[in-house]
This record gives sequence, structure tokens and C-alpha cells, in this order.
Amino acid sequence: MTVHSFFPTQVYSAHLRHAGWLRFNRELLRECQQVREHDEAGQKWCKKNYPGGYTSYGSLCHMQKMSSTFEALEKKINRHVKAYARALELDMTGRELTMTDCWINIMPEHVVHGLHIHPTSTISGTYYVQTPKGCSGLKFEDPRLDRFMASPPRKADCSPENQPWITIPAKAGNVVLFESWIRHEVPINQRRAERISISFNYNWF
Repeated sequence: MTVHSFFPTQVYSAHLRHAGWLRFNRELLRECQQVREHDEAGQKWCKKNYPGGYTSYGSLCHMQKMSSTFEALEKKINRHVKAYARALELDMTGRELTMTDCWINIMPEHVVHGLHIHPTSTISGTYYVQTPKGCSGLKFEDPRLDRFMASPPRKADCSPENQPWITIPAKAGNVVLFESWIRHEVPINQRRAERISISFNYNWF
């Protein structure tokens, strides 16, 4: 008997860099906090669209073009995106994946980011700047979930590839990449310290 595994959903996770990452992370943290402090338009947008938290998504969503530190982050992420594209076996002949958007997310205690996708993008991801111990990870949903007709529950100890939801822990210094059509969320932050990340999209057209 042979049981085949087809149509995998592949998520990439790696440390952004090894040498000097703490110093680089501190600089990113400082800039994230400064941007929040001075971004009045973003603060106004968040009151309506992101209660309790801050994101520059609605105001400053091209941070890689506004800051040399974020530009340096883009260059470091690029090699991971290329490695992920190779793992997905994407045919990039004559094509190039480039960062189109980059924004800041700051989640204080009790803030949540509900299920969503990133339309019109190819690869999306998050880089973790500050992650309090035990803070929420990045939760992914099985894209086939709405088609599970008459399916019994999965065993509590079933293998990761058979689970309907998978959470990648948030760890400062790590980058997580995924195809932009995969639904994902960040559950409620139950820690008093702020969870700070930088999200981004890549596209090839």
C-alpha cells in the first residue's frame, strides 16, 4: 500500500542572520517605536481598524524606501525569499521577486490580528523584532478546511501535516515566509509586554 502526500503547504522559517543580529535588532526596535510616536495618520487609522494596537500599514507601508535600516532589512530578507522560492520550485526565469510593501506591527496586551490573506502578492512574511516570552505565534489555517465534508476530528497527537491549524512560534531575530494566499492570524497577545514585528509582501509582476 502507498499513501501519497500531494499539494503541500510550505512555510519557511529561519534566523535572519547570525553575526551582529542583536545590534541590528535594537536599531529596528528603536525605529519602530519612533515611527509609532510620530505617525499621527497611522495612529488615527489604527483607532478605527486596529483597536489597541499600532500598525503603519494604513499610513507608512513602504518602510524599506523610507529608512536605511529597513532597506538593510530588505536586503537581508531577499536571500531568504530566494531560498523559499527555490523550495517552492517557482519558475523565476526572467522574473524577479521584489519587496512591494513593508510595515510595522506593534501588539500590546489584549490586541489580536484576525484571519486574513495578502491579496495581489506572491510571498508574504514577518520578521520578529521583540517577542515577549509566551507571546502569540503566527497561526496558519489548512486551506482545505472549508471542504472537509463529514470529516471526523483529528487525533490530538496527529502529525503536523495532518493538523487543521499550525502555529509557528514568534522568536526575535527570525523571519517567517509563506505564500500570500495562505490564511493566517495572530491570536490575542496575553503578555503585558509589546509584541513587535515587521511584515512585508513580495511580488513578481
